Amino acid sequence: MKKYRNTIEFEVYGDYALFSDPVTRVGGEKSSYHIPTYEALKGIVESIYWKPSIMWIVDAVRIMKPIQTETKGVRPIAYNGGNELAYYTYLKDVCYQVRAHFEVNYNHPELVSDGKNENKHHNIAKRMVERGGRRDVFLGTRECQAFVEPCEFLSKDSYYDNTPGEISYGFMYHGITYADEAILPEEKNKMTVNFWRPVMKKEGTKGGVITFIRPEACKEKRFIKEMSVREFGKDAFSGLMEFTEEEAAD
Repeated sequence: MKKYRNTIEFEVYGDYALFSDPVTRVGGEKSSYHIPTYEALKGIVESIYWKPSIMWIVDAVRIMKPIQTETKGVRPIAYNGGNELAYYTYLKDVCYQVRAHFEVNYNHPELVSDGKNENKHHNIAKRMVERGGRRDVFLGTRECQAFVEPCEFLSKDSYYDNTPGEISYGFMYHGITYADEAILPEEKNKMTVNFWRPVMKKEGTKGGVITFIRPEACKEKRFIKEMSVREFGKDAFSGLMEFTEEEAAD
């Protein structure tokens, strides 16, 4: 498993998590995947530190605790008003180790010079990991509050260290490629949903490891709609000057 020079590693944990298939988010019953999705982990990384001049790539996740579920009766707001009874199946008592790195976002040519300042972004990202992130962190949904701490990937023992062989999770939602981070020519100016087939393996003696493929490497995709790239100009957030004082203080 390759470790990039601008890699960050952290542990994220919480009482509950809900990594649902987007198809089930329109209402009714919700049931979590047994493992976190690429999109959910990327959202956590961006809650730790985000700038439009860079884009985060989640390299791997390690499942630290046994996968267990708990079903709760909830009363979500119905589309026609009022409340309705529904049952949500959450993951319970979760903990994950995450490894990610960032790259320059060339979809924003006005910010490329800032994105190439690798040392600045890497140092800020590492400090934000130590502080638990810049924004609130959630495991899939708003009600699943989570906490972040720095760690060394593959450190500590996992519940799955002694699990022989591999565990395949079949066809699964990977994430969404927005126009702002599209790399493939056919995905430019589009919103694309990606799917893949994750497998939990062992790295040496360490188990519970799922290595992600990059969004553009997903073979099964669905183009949702046309989408334009956001522009960051002088009259909007530039990604260059607004946080200068804050970053200097960090």
